[in-house]
Amino acid sequence: MSIERLETKQRMSRIVKHNGVIYLCGQVCADATQGIKEQTQTMLDKVDALLEQAGSDRQHLLSATIYIKDMKYFAEMNEVWDNWVPEGHAPARACVTANMAREALLVEISVVAAEI
Repeated sequence: MSIERLETKQRMSRIVKHNGVIYLCGQVCADATQGIKEQTQTMLDKVDALLEQAGSDRQHLLSATIYIKDMKYFAEMNEVWDNWVPEGHAPARACVTANMAREALLVEISVVAAEI
């Protein structure tokens, strides 16, 4: 049972694949100066790109853990999330309040998906 690691650095790999399961490292937005909707959308765009690189897509999501700076952003984040997740393919999901690595970050996501 081999483990494949992509874009590995000292601290982490961006993608890890094992037994047909893909694990993505935490993803944040492209521009932390934007609001929660924009941060959520660009974060999910990065997830799309990594899933494609790993041989999967959002229809094969297994689980997602969303870290949000403040639950006051929960409804707006969910508007973007609900439009992004294909109908009938919602993963198991958790959303928790968390301190972010940088002050301007409002949301981060960690995703597990099945290979296609």
